[in-house]
Amino acid sequence: MPQPRRSQQSATLERHWHRFQQLKRELERLEYFCKGTVLKRLMKCGKAQCACRRDPAKRHGPYFEWTYKEKGKTVNVKLTPETAPLYRVASQQYRKLKALLHRLERLSLTGLRAQAKRAQSKRTA
Repeated sequence: MPQPRRSQQSATLERHWHRFQQLKRELERLEYFCKGTVLKRLMKCGKAQCACRRDPAKRHGPYFEWTYKEKGKTVNVKLTPETAPLYRVASQQYRKLKALLHRLERLSLTGLRAQAKRAQSKRTA
């Protein structure tokens, strides 16, 4: 026997609420974050006789850069080999943050629509 419509709506709202709370807890577990990407570069120098010109395996480096956008401009920051992993993890945390916020927003809109539908059905009943 199917459940009455109101209890289905309540169950849906409760399910959305619990999922929303789970996502908020995931936000609390995030560490430091920063937008951008960490690049590892191998470079050619300007010397005509250097082996880096002929053989890609003999290029200089690796050199690390953190690249991000600020006010529409690309910013490059040179990193040491010791700090590059810190920024790499932080940029991964930023992507995780954005994904969580996107999921929270979608879930929030779904929950709001369900609440609005419930409020409207109470008004018409």
